[in-house]
Amino acid sequence: MLDPKADEKVNIHCKPSFYRIMAFYFLYPTFISMAKKYPIGIQSFSEIRNNNYHYVDKTERIHELVSTGKFYFLSRPRRFGKSLLLNTIEELFRGKKQLFDGLWISDKWDWTQKHPIIHISFSDIGVNTLGLIEAITKVLSEIATELAITLSATSYDQQFKELIQKAAVNENVVVLIDEYDKPIIDFLDDVEKAEWHLQIMKNFYSIIKGADAYIRFFILAGVSRFSKVSIFSDLNNLNDITLSTRFGTLAGITQEELENNFATDISTLKVTNPKILDEIKLWYNGYSWDNITKVYNPFSVLNFMAEPVFRNYWFATGSPGFLIKKIRLAGEYNFENIQMNERVLGNFDIENTIPAPLLFQTGYLTIKSYNKVTRTYTLDYPNQEVRDSLLDNLLSAYRGVFPADSASETGELLLAINQGDVAAIIRALNAVISSMSYNHWCADTESIFRIITYLTFKKIGVDIYTEVHNHKGRCDVLIKTDKFIYVMELKLNGNAGDALQQVVNSQYLQPYMADSRKKIALGINFSQEARQVDEYKMEVII
Repeated sequence: MLDPKADEKVNIHCKPSFYRIMAFYFLYPTFISMAKKYPIGIQSFSEIRNNNYHYVDKTERIHELVSTGKFYFLSRPRRFGKSLLLNTIEELFRGKKQLFDGLWISDKWDWTQKHPIIHISFSDIGVNTLGLIEAITKVLSEIATELAITLSATSYDQQFKELIQKAAVNENVVVLIDEYDKPIIDFLDDVEKAEWHLQIMKNFYSIIKGADAYIRFFILAGVSRFSKVSIFSDLNNLNDITLSTRFGTLAGITQEELENNFATDISTLKVTNPKILDEIKLWYNGYSWDNITKVYNPFSVLNFMAEPVFRNYWFATGSPGFLIKKIRLAGEYNFENIQMNERVLGNFDIENTIPAPLLFQTGYLTIKSYNKVTRTYTLDYPNQEVRDSLLDNLLSAYRGVFPADSASETGELLLAINQGDVAAIIRALNAVISSMSYNHWCADTESIFRIITYLTFKKIGVDIYTEVHNHKGRCDVLIKTDKFIYVMELKLNGNAGDALQQVVNSQYLQPYMADSRKKIALGINFSQEARQVDEYKMEVII
């Protein structure tokens, strides 16, 4: 029998593995027994509370939301807790006091006040199988039956109006609309149908403003923010809290919430990895909508705590195929330090989708800073999970190689670039380029190769810049490591010697001559016929 005080008598790190294992069992039983239950994919507040799932208490922010306003719009990426938020608000207005026992709001709410609820989620009402109008009509009928209401109106918008008015006979109604934009964004590759759905949704929501007297609380939640000339033209009474400083942490997990709610998990993980908290932060933190507080992706955090392995949990649940296609068609690839004003940042247009705002709204970019003078936001990748996954998808898209995984071709590149091994760098580039599909070789400019070169180096985490200007021109690629500075000039079906001479003559490395790092000028020629780098020339600049 192992002595319960064995950790006081012996250094378990110096004893046989049996003692280390047994000590771990005694010292950290919650980790071994998996006593905690993590609500991965569960959007029902009652299920979480009744079945002892882990819950990060957001009721203080919810109380402020429902007590200080009436009509709201909230945009957040998928799997960021929007559905759970709306379901929690529903249970609050139903007066389900027992579900909130022990939470912040438990003694601060009037539980005698109960309101009828109209809760519609456009993610599961059968839009694809029934058609949008039929699906809306069906869900309104189901809610009316639950509320013991008979609807006499024949059009879907008037049925909605009638449902609100009749439901509010005794107490004003609470209206919760989740995934409001799904009937539109699911059809972005069919512009005509998306436009048709947008018009239907505009008609549907148009009755809300006139129903003010019957509504206690209204919130519209989704991923995208469509322009005011479309869905929101008749909803100018909505308070858009997407970028609100008051409600920036309404969804997502703050650093304080992470350390308080997962203290036992983190302490356990620190036994074998003292820097685990920094690594979790690097992988899953970094989202911000208020330019003040950064939050963690809740889906990724819960998955990681359930099985502490760093993976791309959130990204893997919904690879952004449509986004990647749009970016590829636009020829864009660099999404670091994007400058954008609030009007462009917050709008979404079906026919003219701009990749950067779309990436922000869907969670692949986030706010890093805000300039009050120019009133512009700076966007960047939120964390390593998103950065690595999106770069991998973009690299695969530009190469025409699927599924999106370029790890095997880029594995040796980081070692080569850090060692100044130019020959190995070229071999690694050839491994990436030679795997391109035949159709992608019909490009008649070197831009496609510049993009692939950029994404390849960016994916392995080196500092890389493209089209860097100096007083004599601009270089194609600039790369900085701890020991080296590389300047690369790329040619397609040209001459590597000419490319190298351009680097030297244009003095692309001149701004870095005072730097102690070794400086390498590199001319590279891509051969369309050979589908690889067929020639390179290099020179070390002293």
